[in-house]
Amino acid sequence: MLHYVAQMLHRILYTRIFISLSMKQLSKKAQRFSISDLGTIAIALVVAAVILGMGSTILEKLQGTQTLNGTAYNATGFGLSGLNTMAEFIPTIAIVAVAAIVIGIILVFFGRPRA
Repeated sequence: MLHYVAQMLHRILYTRIFISLSMKQLSKKAQRFSISDLGTIAIALVVAAVILGMGSTILEKLQGTQTLNGTAYNATGFGLSGLNTMAEFIPTIAIVAVAAIVIGIILVFFGRPRA
């Protein structure tokens, strides 16, 4: 489930983020960042938070029915730990995504050739 969440975030958030492109390559791209991209990112983060929350709830309920220090108990504990780690990155992902959009908007306005 954690792998699915990571794939979903990667597909949604990084489809429009250009990583390590030079200014020359960036100017050739037809896609530009816009404020309308914030809606897609917000929806992706909400979906990720809901999936992480539901997964955590399921694992917590499941762990409560298992024998203490058993294999299944430890496995669900590791799953909860992984979901917690993933959930801690949601604010960072949001900040990076918004920063990328702001930088993209700045490049559109200040990267134009002067007429």
